Amino acid sequence: MVVVTRAGCRAALFLWIFSSISCRARTALPASQKCDEPLVSALPHSSFSSSSSMTSSYVPGYAKLNKRGGAGGWSPSDSDHYQWLQVDFGNRKQISAIATQGRYSSSDWVTQYRMLYSDTGRNWKPYHQDGNIWAFPGNTNSDSVVRHDLQHPVIARYVRIVPLDWNGEGQIGLRIEVYGCSYWADVINFDGHVVLPYRFRNKKMKTLKDVISLKFKTSESEGVIFHGEGQQGDYITLELKKAKLVLNLNLGSNQLGSIYGHTSVMTGSLLDDHHWHSIIIERHGRNINLTLDRHMQHFRTNGEFDYLDLDYEITFGGMPFSGKPSSNSRKNFKGCMESINYNGNNITDLAKRKKLEPSNVGNLSFSCVEPHTVPVFFNATSYLEVPGRPSQDLFSVSFLFRTWNPNGLLVFSNFADDLGNVEIDINEGKVSVHINVTQVKKNRIDISSGSGLNDGQWHEVRFLAKENFAVLTIDGDEASAVRTNSPLQVKTGEKYFFGGFPVQMNDSDHSLFQHSFQGCMQFIHVDDQLVDLHAVEQGQLGSFANVTIDMCAIIDRCVPNHCEHGGKCTQTWDSFKCTCDGTGYSGATCHNSIYELSCEAYKHLGKTSNYYWIDPDGSGALGPLKVYCNMTEDKVWTTVYHDLQMQTSVGGNSLEKLSVLQLNYSATMDQISAITSSAEYCEQFISYSCKMSRLLNTPEGNPYTWWVGKANEKHYYWGGSGPGIQKCACGIERNCTDPKYYCNCDADYKQWRKDTGMLSYKEHLPVSQVVVGDVDRPGSEAKISVGPVRCQGDRNYWNAASFVTSSSYLHFSTFQGETSADISFYFKTSASDGVFLENLGNTDFIKLELKSATEVSFSFDVGNGPVEIVVRSPNQLNDDQWHQVNAERNVKQASLQVDQLPLEVRKAPTEGHTRLELYSQLYVGAAGGQRGFLGCIRSLRMNGVTLDLEERAKVTPGVKPGCSGHCTSYGMYCANGGKCVEKYNGYSCDCSRTAYDGPFCIKDVGAFFEEGMWLRYNFHSPGTSMKDLVSRTLLSSTDPEATAPDLNLNKEELSFSFSTTKSPCVLLYISSYTQDFMAVLVKPSGNLQIRYSLGGTKEPYNIDVDHRNMANGQPHTVNITRNGRDIVLQLDHYPPTSYSLPAASDIQFNSPKALFLGKVIEIGKIDQDIYKYNTPGFTGCLSRVQFNQIAPLKAALRPTNASSHVHIQGELVESNCGASPLTIPPMSAATDPWHLDSASADFPYNGQAIGDGVNRNSAIIGGVIAVVIFTILCTLVFLIRYMFRHKGTYHTNEAKGAESAESADAAIMNNDPNFTETIDESKKEWLI
Repeated sequence: MVVVTRAGCRAALFLWIFSSISCRARTALPASQKCDEPLVSALPHSSFSSSSSMTSSYVPGYAKLNKRGGAGGWSPSDSDHYQWLQVDFGNRKQISAIATQGRYSSSDWVTQYRMLYSDTGRNWKPYHQDGNIWAFPGNTNSDSVVRHDLQHPVIARYVRIVPLDWNGEGQIGLRIEVYGCSYWADVINFDGHVVLPYRFRNKKMKTLKDVISLKFKTSESEGVIFHGEGQQGDYITLELKKAKLVLNLNLGSNQLGSIYGHTSVMTGSLLDDHHWHSIIIERHGRNINLTLDRHMQHFRTNGEFDYLDLDYEITFGGMPFSGKPSSNSRKNFKGCMESINYNGNNITDLAKRKKLEPSNVGNLSFSCVEPHTVPVFFNATSYLEVPGRPSQDLFSVSFLFRTWNPNGLLVFSNFADDLGNVEIDINEGKVSVHINVTQVKKNRIDISSGSGLNDGQWHEVRFLAKENFAVLTIDGDEASAVRTNSPLQVKTGEKYFFGGFPVQMNDSDHSLFQHSFQGCMQFIHVDDQLVDLHAVEQGQLGSFANVTIDMCAIIDRCVPNHCEHGGKCTQTWDSFKCTCDGTGYSGATCHNSIYELSCEAYKHLGKTSNYYWIDPDGSGALGPLKVYCNMTEDKVWTTVYHDLQMQTSVGGNSLEKLSVLQLNYSATMDQISAITSSAEYCEQFISYSCKMSRLLNTPEGNPYTWWVGKANEKHYYWGGSGPGIQKCACGIERNCTDPKYYCNCDADYKQWRKDTGMLSYKEHLPVSQVVVGDVDRPGSEAKISVGPVRCQGDRNYWNAASFVTSSSYLHFSTFQGETSADISFYFKTSASDGVFLENLGNTDFIKLELKSATEVSFSFDVGNGPVEIVVRSPNQLNDDQWHQVNAERNVKQASLQVDQLPLEVRKAPTEGHTRLELYSQLYVGAAGGQRGFLGCIRSLRMNGVTLDLEERAKVTPGVKPGCSGHCTSYGMYCANGGKCVEKYNGYSCDCSRTAYDGPFCIKDVGAFFEEGMWLRYNFHSPGTSMKDLVSRTLLSSTDPEATAPDLNLNKEELSFSFSTTKSPCVLLYISSYTQDFMAVLVKPSGNLQIRYSLGGTKEPYNIDVDHRNMANGQPHTVNITRNGRDIVLQLDHYPPTSYSLPAASDIQFNSPKALFLGKVIEIGKIDQDIYKYNTPGFTGCLSRVQFNQIAPLKAALRPTNASSHVHIQGELVESNCGASPLTIPPMSAATDPWHLDSASADFPYNGQAIGDGVNRNSAIIGGVIAVVIFTILCTLVFLIRYMFRHKGTYHTNEAKGAESAESADAAIMNNDPNFTETIDESKKEWLI
């Protein structure tokens, strides 16, 4: 009772106007009168019955709680699974609890049982709980009382207790008590023809609010329960379709078409079971609550109208006879209704008092007519054997069945005289008949019909066979009946088996079909005779095993649908399965999003700027959306586009005074709100260009133009201003064209003016409409531009708290994860154990903890006993690194994953409790005296909601907001020597000491050099001495020993990439205050040469790289490292090659002075070859140039402390044309699940927004041009390759010979510098 009442009140919050009605509708009695009276103790013996009794001292009349009459309780003659105890209360009661005892002072008690209930003593219904036929735990001794409060009350006259298990040392022994209260309701029986109208007093009924409630039971799968309509097109219809409940509603249509306002909602299943079902429909305007059997569904109607306009009447039991012709095909309701209430009018009472006039057709009665059907229920080990009329030459069988299983045996029978046998089964949803004819050399006849018959609906099978003829008919459809005229001789046998075989028969006459039937049958006819199933039950006819007669215990496991986010549910008799294809979610119940939560998360997966699908609330109700993630800056920008073109004209020819511009985004408002709420900052550009069109009508007038933001709120401020300030940006900055006004456009000039700026109050974004007012005057014109919504930062991703004592904790409201719960977070600790979080119920709980330095545990109890899942890591988890935990629990399974370790899964039991009921607060950290977690927890999300750890930590002792130490886990992402810098909410990469840029120091910084351009980087800044410490540190390599006071370098590291088509040229030159220098040149042949002159030798030491033509326009990478006499050179992706300075050479680079790029402009003596190569100079691209810790190009292009060291001749244009090519190609779109190109992304989203914010026609034209250019370039490259093909060699002018290089692409030349030894022709390599 408590659960139902609480759920009812909670559901009614959707419609506050009905809060009191909803709560009362679900509670049979006022709160002061509890429905908990004993119903059994005062009953006479005649009210009790049973399957059997051991003796007269054990009769069921003695089965009263705490009574000792007779033998002290009821015991049957045999203790097996066919026994039952039944109580008749004399009239219908509302039942709220049940209690049991064993037989007094004995070893006889029941340990598990089921409860069935009925209004008539027939057509029993098992008590359901948590989506299963419920098995109640019984007793553990003979005298203690075990009571169970029902999760939801039931209304019945008869209760039957079926023992499932009992004490192994005794037998079945039982005393019971049932608790509840009296129940009364007026009943109306509808015969399928009669219709009951309720006519309105004023002929028309216009309502904003409606409450309609009733209960019904029926054996029919189709029928209209009530209907009302109006001449304006409004209607409301509640009907059964395929035993499901369908509500059709239209509050009025507009000029867009009649379908616009139509709303149809389906709920429930298997409602043709002839048991009572309750319906409550609550409407307030377009908000609807539809409640069927305690399951509430909330929705909003389509259309724009709030009132329901009905004419004349609303009819119950069917359509009115004056209805539209199209509605005549709908069947009327056949069955019973009670407690019909329409907007406070008791329809059943009015009908009983003859205040309503039923239709002339049919008969209306006030007692429920029960059907004569007797269903029989089969489980996986059942069979039903009934006798036929033997030795007849006509074989005839018919029955109705319903099942969820695609396969199962329906009927088997042997012919007499060994003529063969007949088997009818359901096979992959079709009914198949196999006739084995033994007299014709074991011939077999196979026929089949129907499809999808395992849909849970009743289906009729009729099969008839006689000499040389057989026919199979499904659902009475004679037109599609399947016939065969194969040779056949028929003589009926004595026995017909339904649903399975007795065990001994399986051994001798083995069936072709192995699957037993699970489901229900009724109306079983054998040889044209209806089988008396009550006679079978009483042992007077045939035999059976493990079947239940007069009950169909079918359950629809897909209603309510546990498959979330639109997942498709399919089921068998025992389980269901979710298909998540195309939903954007995965898991056993389609609960987990396959996309990341934000652009920030994609950034930390190493992704680059592009379009991505994100899911801001994870497993929450909001679906994924497509955004553009700009990751070029330290903080990531998330961009959502709309379809309004820039500079959209609002003309002066409008007949309307107001022009409304609607913006349709590629996401819903709720999705965008989820992004803005978690962002640190959001902005949206807005511009108003005007000619005689005033904007805000400043300084004191009412605005002519405004914009509509989130929650449809109007806003009267403009870009560059803020909420409550009716000004434009020029009014804030006091620079408007006319200082009397606060907006440029408010001056009302005849010339074009403009007011632009950023809207940055994120609680108001996005802009959904712009309403323009002052464009109806002659000559008035305006143009509107609204940019996309751009948000920066993700507060959820870095939301963290540090737990500094083992007793500290944060508390939050109770976690609501009844049937589906997911928990994810990051943790970082140096402790070996501690509780992450815990939430308790009465007996239920959920807990995550670090059990040891290598174990994470996820434990919970939903009422079936504690379950624990443990993930064991091969590495220590208390290593002060961030580790990710993902835990999930649903009705199908529970799982736990830590980092990228294998997922640990535990299946849920097929029967038992499924709801996690928690009542305490959620504790993060220490709970219940347990040792709490020491360390940091970050980004804690529970069912898609991020808990604000930082905010709660600010007011909690022992817990600090934020967390340091991100670089220990994420420092690896700072590439190319970038330094990881700790931040309060994350980290950033310091690229200042690198030649790279970007958030992870992976973006090449490069420039294009025109002919004659050059760049000089002075190793000491103007006005400082050579002993300047800063210059010394930058110039030195990473080795502290290299920072000698005299700046003589023993080692250097040089790396850069370049591309050029002209040779010869100087790429890079390092001069000195002595004669020492270092140069990287491109020779006239296009080969690369490195020159070192460190003193001690007459000529510079040259390394000639004759590997290939470097002046081919392609990017090339050069890496040179010298340590003393040893030099290592690596070119592009080829293996490094080692060289050694001559023995006579000095090993110190003395007093370096400046670094030149493109050309050498230096006083003093310059090497002759270099002097010749200096004219006309380098033309091409240089990128990511770095000498030790100096990045001269970056210093020139980015304002840094080193910029004062740079001198440039000519105009330096930034370009990445010299960036080195990737040696490993990026993942293709097919391989990379995160990279979703807009053209190929097939995930749907609502709205008419531009796919990528790019005009489609422009994209097509650009693509054609690109293909043409590519074709021309390919042709040129092949021509160049043919004309300038060359052999790849390395040359040196070393005094002594050197060994050959190991690389097949390179060889080291020896002895005479004029002599060139070429590698074999087979080792050529071409560069395209």
